[in-house]
Amino acid sequence: MFSCADNIVDKGASEEVAVQNEDFSNQVDEFADIKILRYQIPGWENLSLKEQQLVYYLTQAGLSGRDIMWDQNYRHNLKIRGALESIYTLYEGDREAEEWKAFETYLKRVWFSNGIHHHYSNDKLKPGFSKEYFDQLLSETETELTGEAYEVVFNDKDMKKVNLDESKGLVEGSAVNFYGENISEVEVAAFYSRKQSPDPDKPIAFGLNSKLVKENGQLVEKVWKSGGMYGEAIDEIIVWLEKARGVAENAQQEKALGLLIDYYRTGDLQTWDEYNIAWVNATEGNIDYINSFIEVYNDPLGYRGSYENIVQIKDFDMSAKMQVLEENVQWFEDNAPLMEEHKKDEVVGVTYKTVIVAGEAGDASPSTPIGVNLPNSNWIRKAHGSKSVSLGNIINAYNNAGSTGRLQEFAHDEEEVALEEEYGTLADKLHTALHEVVGHASGQLNPGVGETKETLKSYASTLEEGRADLVGLYYLMDPKLEELGLVEDAEKVGKAAYDGYIRNGLMTQLIRLEPGADVEEAHMRNRQWVSAWVFEKGKDEGVIKKVTRDGKTYYDIKDYEKLRELFGDLLRETQRIKSEGDFEAAKDLVENYGVKVDQTLHQQVLERNKQFTSPPYSGFVNPVLVAETDENGEISSIKVEQPATFEEQMLKYSEEYSFLPEEN
Repeated sequence: MFSCADNIVDKGASEEVAVQNEDFSNQVDEFADIKILRYQIPGWENLSLKEQQLVYYLTQAGLSGRDIMWDQNYRHNLKIRGALESIYTLYEGDREAEEWKAFETYLKRVWFSNGIHHHYSNDKLKPGFSKEYFDQLLSETETELTGEAYEVVFNDKDMKKVNLDESKGLVEGSAVNFYGENISEVEVAAFYSRKQSPDPDKPIAFGLNSKLVKENGQLVEKVWKSGGMYGEAIDEIIVWLEKARGVAENAQQEKALGLLIDYYRTGDLQTWDEYNIAWVNATEGNIDYINSFIEVYNDPLGYRGSYENIVQIKDFDMSAKMQVLEENVQWFEDNAPLMEEHKKDEVVGVTYKTVIVAGEAGDASPSTPIGVNLPNSNWIRKAHGSKSVSLGNIINAYNNAGSTGRLQEFAHDEEEVALEEEYGTLADKLHTALHEVVGHASGQLNPGVGETKETLKSYASTLEEGRADLVGLYYLMDPKLEELGLVEDAEKVGKAAYDGYIRNGLMTQLIRLEPGADVEEAHMRNRQWVSAWVFEKGKDEGVIKKVTRDGKTYYDIKDYEKLRELFGDLLRETQRIKSEGDFEAAKDLVENYGVKVDQTLHQQVLERNKQFTSPPYSGFVNPVLVAETDENGEISSIKVEQPATFEEQMLKYSEEYSFLPEEN
């Protein structure tokens, strides 16, 4: 336990570190399909000690809930991780043997995915070592792993963390630990249909912070709160949030932290809404954070939130440059190609910042987003606004990790390459900003239409991400961006963005899939259905040409302006689907364009990609914040150090932040 001041000085002190310097290297490790990077915290020394303390406490709060994410992902994850780490720590045999190397790779993949299912494809990870060798490792290290937790490492059970194939049952076919045994999608829908919000115009996010199980034949919720499920870890989170509250930058920030603590103590979802309103209104200060059960991508039915923590420091220079989007968001809404009844008369309280990440945990680590827009509640967004952030130092670390040459391989011609090299980074940055601050904030539901998780069900997440992508794509070629001083040449930035999006949506993202696989992940689906739809609709006019040259496929955009119109047409239809809650249209759009893969093209893409050694996925170790105390036990300084290796950080986290039992 590290909640008392006397122990703070020991935090991370025994961990080997690579100290930040001018020769900073982003690269840490590579294994399987994963690349591990580092990120820095520029400007740390410019923060006051009180601000550094706030960051430190919020980071500790986030890490204290780390094991919640592991258990949410799969019911046996903590037990399996404990056994794998015991073997790794205690094994005294040949660590150069091929099977040991395979064991190391498997453990690193499990660490990266917060469990035994791939972080992106949701497929169960396959060990590259034999069952007999695993038995040998267990025996030689006197490690115990028995029963289903042992068998599932090698068998064909629980093969998909999140299953979106309705024929297999969305709940029954998903291994994610949000639902108990013998529960069907129909039962879940019926259970929540009986719950009524006190105010229908302010729907409560029922199911967000609980596991649904059967007890004595009846469905009941095991709420994630102090004294409830995950209570041991949540109590630790509360300890650190209380410390953060004591050094809050202002009264509004303190109020929000107090409500978050109340929510963790009670599990009351109305308190969660009150917290989100207070958090949205806490716009002053240099430090911000995301903490709790938030994104619902891991629930095939879209109810339950995965545990997540991101601690942020304001990037003053970039935030000032991008504030122009925040100030002009109403113009974008008014000029969007939507039906008039689907536009907001007043887009309220959107804030956009580029931030410096100081620490991540749960669903955000080691694999992290590059942009976030919260809260997710539509009525809060409409009435009180939202916060959009771009994770600046994470994006920089990705960019500094180096290019792999894939652009030259998959781009149609040198003009496409030149546009990407000159404008691609800016195009990506602007698309992320437009996606988060304008896209997610735009549009409104028709009166009486329920929340999208209820109306669009398993298609809600990919529809929302595609809708936000389309807002960004539509405006990336707009001269308004020049008028606002965001770009010098909107046409060229837009062309680079369109080339990259189509190239990725129809080809290069396929390197992430195994042969024969469907597209499952929500963001991959949305990139494919957007790209495939505009490709098909523009065929007769030759908007995008599919070109075969020397046995290789390319996509060549012939008419960028027409493509922009098609993006606008699809945006209007996607917003209509969301606004009207049109499930059948959502299903048709995603299933017809976003799920199935051209297997011949996929095989070609995989073959062409073999020449590139850089893995398709990247993630990060976190900087280590080391607090030093004076003779009175008070924090006197906080240093930023870097972990030397991925495995050292993962083992350290298990040592310091394992507050949950192996079964919950």
